[in-house]
Amino acid sequence: MNFQQLRIIRETVRQDFNLTEVASALYTSQPGVSKHIKDLEDELGIEIFIRRGKRLLGLTEPGKELVQVVERILLDTQNLRRIADQFASRETGHFVIATTHTQARYALPTIIKWFKADYPKVHLTLLQGSPNEIADLVVSGQADVGIATESLNKVPELASFPYYSWHHAIIVPDGHPLLAAGEITLEILSEYPIITYHEGFTGRAHVDKAFADAGIVPDIVLSAIDADVIKTYVNLGLGVGVVASVAYDAEQDRNLHLIPVPHLFPENTTRLAVRRGTYLRSYAHAFIEKVCPDIGDEVIKAALKPQNGGD
Repeated sequence: MNFQQLRIIRETVRQDFNLTEVASALYTSQPGVSKHIKDLEDELGIEIFIRRGKRLLGLTEPGKELVQVVERILLDTQNLRRIADQFASRETGHFVIATTHTQARYALPTIIKWFKADYPKVHLTLLQGSPNEIADLVVSGQADVGIATESLNKVPELASFPYYSWHHAIIVPDGHPLLAAGEITLEILSEYPIITYHEGFTGRAHVDKAFADAGIVPDIVLSAIDADVIKTYVNLGLGVGVVASVAYDAEQDRNLHLIPVPHLFPENTTRLAVRRGTYLRSYAHAFIEKVCPDIGDEVIKAALKPQNGGD
């Protein structure tokens, strides 16, 4: 048994049992991947995968148990390296944050500026994606922390903490009738074409639910994954924007007006997540404490412990 075999088992599950993709991800050959799997199965005396001819279709019952152990072994191997790095070079390293465009563009700049000032020798990478992609990046170990509004608190492998809460707001161009409408209701808003986030991004589910609960079908003429695109088309007069209130910059968005409507849509909470069982470098702990100052280091350490002994 060796680490390459374990990596192949893990990657086979991640690549939905496509051995061509496994070989590509691990920079090896498909015959080599197949041989490693067969050698491990022969050594252990079990079949790990369900097969149809040469194709793998899924995990056997013992395979399901084995994959959980493989994940723990590889995670602890990564932790060993991180512990060694922590004591060999406390102020250097590589810190990866996975987040959405909205968080990277509007919520994180001040935090990132502080981090680079305090840890100038740590190489920082920002990966942007959808909330589900962010969760996958953290679970797979490709990112140290993830920051998003959706998904992160629904993944058992992740421990998540509240970062900040916010509401959606309306943005309109100069001279728009809503600027003189008084208190805006969902009925009034639905009279105009709406531009907002794509499904699964930045609290879109709360927007949809508010309209659905009121029995109103809004005319959503355009959806996008980031606020900058939404504001561009609102500025062109194509519709009323429904965006995160933090995405409005009074100086840069001089041609647009923000109308707060906290009574229309439920409150959203953006969360920070890390993988349970992961050993975090000191600068990662410092980052989390800066983002979530009310949590406390002991709470963070407790939350990082694997659930049910790592299952």
